[in-house]
Amino acid sequence: MQEGGNLAANKQIGRLVLEQMWGEGRLELADQLYSDHYVDHVGRGPEPVEVKGIAGIKQAVSSFRHAFPDLSYTVEFQVAEGDLIVSRFSARGTHRGVFLGVAPIGRAVTYSGIDINRVRDGRIIESWVNYDALALLQQLGIVNEVAGM
Repeated sequence: MQEGGNLAANKQIGRLVLEQMWGEGRLELADQLYSDHYVDHVGRGPEPVEVKGIAGIKQAVSSFRHAFPDLSYTVEFQVAEGDLIVSRFSARGTHRGVFLGVAPIGRAVTYSGIDINRVRDGRIIESWVNYDALALLQQLGIVNEVAGM
């Protein structure tokens, strides 16, 4: 049952990343949860940011939380197999800082997504993150909704 214990620990890592690091802004967790050689294989939606290493993930979280300082995440469910954790999440926050060059509008937004992390020796070494960036951009008025869709 050693693998089951690792799977539970890996799920906890995925939960801490979303709920506490991204959701509460606890950047110090990156030092414990991420490898120095961490790579995010997919950009975080429309943000033109390449995320590598612990400093990179801290910068990504800081930038996003600057735009949405009351950001909170809820892990809806998780699946773990081998060294992978898949977390389905929902998020909400208020646009209070510049985001993609757009001045804050004070509007509450919600979005959802999937975070896939590969864990080795208790640290995330790579991630693939997809979230509904279109819905977020529409809520902020950056992108107009298409009629009839």
